[in-house]
Amino acid sequence: MKLAVIGTGNMGKALLGGFVKGGVINPSEAWCFDVYTEACAKCAADLGVNQAATAQEAVENADYVLMAVKPIHFDDALKGIKDSLKFDAIVLSIAAAVTCDRIGGILGEGRKFVRIMPNTPAQVGLGVAAVCPVGLNDSESEFVIKLLNTCGETILCDENTLDAIGCVSGTGPAYVMLFIEAMADAAVSLGIKRADALKIAAATVAGSGKLALETGTHPAVLKDMVCSPGGTTIAGVMALEENGLRNAVIKSVTAAYDKTQEMKGNK
Repeated sequence: MKLAVIGTGNMGKALLGGFVKGGVINPSEAWCFDVYTEACAKCAADLGVNQAATAQEAVENADYVLMAVKPIHFDDALKGIKDSLKFDAIVLSIAAAVTCDRIGGILGEGRKFVRIMPNTPAQVGLGVAAVCPVGLNDSESEFVIKLLNTCGETILCDENTLDAIGCVSGTGPAYVMLFIEAMADAAVSLGIKRADALKIAAATVAGSGKLALETGTHPAVLKDMVCSPGGTTIAGVMALEENGLRNAVIKSVTAAYDKTQEMKGNK
């Protein structure tokens, strides 16, 4: 089972690392290529995989090809390897706003591919990936999910849902990091050392998320459990509501979705 990865930036390397460390892909059967040869060499050395001299060499006889390049470079990158692909090779794309129609238009009729929207927590095995397969049979789709499960949670969906999920899970880490940074700044203003403040804020967010996931309890219920009548927490919650946190978060997600549609050419 040969896997090729085109693009060894943060996401490409994180996903490849998950596939290899999770035991789904043998390092000897994994090949990577990046126009930035130093980054590619480091990826190959860190993960024990093969470095290709060209993208065409990387994808030759590959069963699965992960396209981990930026959307602005996607078309040229895929066109550059198209003629080197086996006809039954399955292309995995993580390029935001690059539609199934666009991918299929480049590959041609009868080719199999998958649109995937991962997120950066995949780097620590706690990501969320939305997956939209085109032309795959059940066993092939199951294998793609098996690959991605090495990096976190996987959700099988249609393309419209994938775009929506991407505007929550894909952009969400930036919003969460902003929240963590703000909490840490507040802690520093109260006299807590910066390193401790960041650790406390990040651990609080991580622990709260794990609590919600593992208990299956609605966030509103978990919030109420902390809010004693007339206490400090409800005072803080009221301040967040007064300053529009809930609306700001909702607007951030819908703004990201609008931008996605614009990038796809729908607006």
